[in-house]
Amino acid sequence: MDFVEALDLGRHAFMTALLTATPILAIGLLVGLVISFFQAVTQLQEQTLTFVPKIAAMVVASIYFIPWIATRMLQFTEEMFIF
Repeated sequence: MDFVEALDLGRHAFMTALLTATPILAIGLLVGLVISFFQAVTQLQEQTLTFVPKIAAMVVASIYFIPWIATRMLQFTEEMFIF
């Protein structure tokens, strides 16, 4: 394996990790923005109000997206054995 192949392999691994993490992180971002907007409108500055719904939404998103993430990771693993 030369330098170009190793670099391509690392790029592909990074893109796979980024792609599989994106849905869960996007859900956390959206829930965080909604809660921050709610806190700004109501002037309620409770710290636990930001963390608990965001964690719950990300857990639900993880459960929902696990089959898709597992499929993407298995495809990457198969490509690694072929490569």
